[in-house]
Amino acid sequence: MPKEPASAATPVAGRGLGVMELIRAAETLKRSGQTAAVGALYGSWIDANPEDPLLHAVLFNFAVTLSDDGDFERARECLERAIARAPDFMPAHINLGRILERQGAIGAAVTQWSQVVAKLAAIDGTAISHKTTALNQIARTLEAAGRDEAAEEMLRQSLDIDPHQREVAQHLTALRQRACEWPVIVPTERVSRRRLMLGLSPLSAAAHSDDPMFQLALAHHYAAVDVGLPVGAMTSWPRAASREGRLRIGYLSSDLREHAVGHLMAEVFGLHDRSRVEVFAYYCGPKAADPLHLAYRAAADHWREVTDLDDASLARTIADDGVHILVDVNGYTREGRTKAVALRPAPIIVNWLGYPGTLASPHHHYIVADERIIPPDHEIFYSEKVLRLPCYQPNNRDRVVAPERPSRAEAGLPENGVVFCSFNGTHKITRFTFERWLEVLMRVPGGVLWLLGGADGTDDRLRAHAAARGIDPQRLIFAPKLANPQHLARYPLADLFLDNTPYGAHTTASDALWSGVPVLTWAGRCFAARVCGSLVAAAGLPELVVDSPADYVETAVALGRDPARLAGLRAKLAANRAECTLFDVPLLVDRLEGLYEEMWADLVNDRLPRPDLADLDACLEVAVDFDHEAIEVGAIADYAGWWRERLLARHRLRPLSGDRFLLSAS
Repeated sequence: MPKEPASAATPVAGRGLGVMELIRAAETLKRSGQTAAVGALYGSWIDANPEDPLLHAVLFNFAVTLSDDGDFERARECLERAIARAPDFMPAHINLGRILERQGAIGAAVTQWSQVVAKLAAIDGTAISHKTTALNQIARTLEAAGRDEAAEEMLRQSLDIDPHQREVAQHLTALRQRACEWPVIVPTERVSRRRLMLGLSPLSAAAHSDDPMFQLALAHHYAAVDVGLPVGAMTSWPRAASREGRLRIGYLSSDLREHAVGHLMAEVFGLHDRSRVEVFAYYCGPKAADPLHLAYRAAADHWREVTDLDDASLARTIADDGVHILVDVNGYTREGRTKAVALRPAPIIVNWLGYPGTLASPHHHYIVADERIIPPDHEIFYSEKVLRLPCYQPNNRDRVVAPERPSRAEAGLPENGVVFCSFNGTHKITRFTFERWLEVLMRVPGGVLWLLGGADGTDDRLRAHAAARGIDPQRLIFAPKLANPQHLARYPLADLFLDNTPYGAHTTASDALWSGVPVLTWAGRCFAARVCGSLVAAAGLPELVVDSPADYVETAVALGRDPARLAGLRAKLAANRAECTLFDVPLLVDRLEGLYEEMWADLVNDRLPRPDLADLDACLEVAVDFDHEAIEVGAIADYAGWWRERLLARHRLRPLSGDRFLLSAS
């Protein structure tokens, strides 16, 4: 093995150290930032102690140091040498698998982790930890390679060994949703329905059932368990305590790049009135250099790359900037920084755009929506104070559309017949939604359903489901995923977009409407189910927002049989596009700034709202025992009465402290 470059002192000192002394010395150097000295120390010790019985452990630690420095090839050599000396040293196999994966050797990585699984027959705490770690690593890698069914089997084995792994339960449910495996929640002897339901991520819950009380209670549980009680939360903000001139607005997001949310917000920073606000952007996403990301960097008054900051440092950065209002554009989505937000880095914290629902946290004061998404009688389902825009969602009027427009034949579509489409991700397709689509196909001869293709058997699974209902599976046509400009270019080939429930089209609906494709939606009860109705109405087609699943099917069938009416709707969209509220981004930004002024006035006048989190643990206890896949909750006419009955039963056994059991929303 090549030697580490020597420093003046550490290699020599390393030769006389015992293993524990060596590790302590390396940790001391690492904490002081002397990473080169750490490598030199380990390298010197390894050369001087080739037969030490704990050499495999030192090689493992050296490999970690090399990996942290990005030297994966030498780290791999160290781990292979450690395994040669101690074949049953499981951490070396696990880390070697990670390095092989980084180097693109997926098969070799899975082989390493499979050896761990095979060798750990002994039952003890350490063996269980190593085995579940190896299974989870295999599952993650298989999923990334599009092998969802094999990944699911690994996750099930892992949960069977340790049912208390919340992240694994979340991952399993999300994977089954994306694969359209119904029912999604499948309890086993070792893993109960209650545990799987409690393990749902809030984002998966939004796609699971149109049950806003359940989503509120689950979000509260997630905030308590996964975000946790912060240590060192701020209670004063010296730089933001007063205001002279402009409001300092901070946008915290991982999506200021080629991303659905990134496309939506593309114009917002540039349209802000700099006499009213000063824009701080805190980017917590992966390294990016795409044109959209670079445009964000140029449009912000202050750009902060915070991905590599720990939570306390990120919170301190925001507070030191004197941000008056922090807009959390992630919420409970991937790469969100919820633990940093929990430290309260600004006196006012807002939930907007990135996460479609309440965050049910003690530190988010406001949620920005509109009258259609959160009508006044739905505010009970939100812990935050609701403030409203004319239409909640911004849009990018400078979308890039590829100039080459494909023909129907080139897209695999029939030249004649109605093309119904739904370009939402497959995780948004529930059994209830899909069966409504099949009923529409059954009643519209010659119609086809155009969907985005899924991974590893998902398309075949949906075709088999259609065949079982008597629908020719060839009437389901799956579109390959394309870059956004090419994807937008093919939209006009569709006649009518059929929305999903309960997690409807958001950015996808805007894309369809911008492209001149009418969108039919059933406005449910939860936030994610009502966004599409807001967008469709704001585009000038409120007649395509229906109030029940039966109306949804009847309207889709009527439109599918009436090409002239569909043509009229397309013409109406085209005529409205330049003037409609949906694409009036200057109006949205102006009204958003007005909301910021309103929030500041609340703070100054001691009216800052306190999130209402009463009785949510009890609500969750009630909700998780119900099978949301057996009955479509969104279709229950007397939703308030249904919940009231269940909560009153709970109240009789163990009284609730608040009045949520007196639900008044419908």
